[in-house]
Amino acid sequence: MSTPDKLTPVDNPPWWKLPIVWLVIGGPATVVVAALFTAGIAIKHVDPVLDTSKGHVKSSVEEPAIQARNHAASPSMQPADR
Repeated sequence: MSTPDKLTPVDNPPWWKLPIVWLVIGGPATVVVAALFTAGIAIKHVDPVLDTSKGHVKSSVEEPAIQARNHAASPSMQPADR
């Protein structure tokens, strides 16, 4: 069995043929593509802003939820009537 001498050239493939390079590049590239896809969905399908200020309630069904939201945002100092 012969031992390789130091003058024998070592087979060094180009960087793009090494699998570890594609693992290192592929992870962040996948995250960037997913972020762009998510941003595209968010921009294309924007939720409408609902006007829930006092006097602009659309139906009586929404009124208890709006009162609860307003109470949670700035609760009064008195206990609720029971």
